[in-house]
Amino acid sequence: MSTMKFCRECNNILYPREDRDKKVLLYACRNCDHQEVADNNCVYRNEVLHSADERTQVLQDIASDPTLPRTKNVRCANCQHGEAVFFQATARGEEGMTLFFVCCNPNCGYRWRD
Repeated sequence: MSTMKFCRECNNILYPREDRDKKVLLYACRNCDHQEVADNNCVYRNEVLHSADERTQVLQDIASDPTLPRTKNVRCANCQHGEAVFFQATARGEEGMTLFFVCCNPNCGYRWRD
C-alpha cells in the first residue's frame, strides 16, 4: 500500500510526477528541486469492503426510492402485492442486462427477475 512520502531536503510532502522521457514515476517536492524514483507504481488504492448486511439494506431500500420506475402489471409471488419497482442491471455470471423487480410491500421486499 502506498504511504505519504516526505522530502529529505525540506520535509514537505512529495507529490507523484511522471517523467515522460524516461517513462518512470517520480515523487517530487514542490518546494525545492528534490525528486526520487518511486519504488512502487501504485499512487493510490481505494479498497471498499461491504458486509452482507449493507448490500441487503440497499436492496430493501430500493422499493421506497421515488426515482425508480414502478409498475402495477406484476404480482409478487411471495405476498401477491400488485406493485413493484423495477430496474436493469447485469446479473452475476451473465452477459447483458437483466430486468429486476422488487416488491413495494414494506413487509415483503421480495426480489425477482424477468
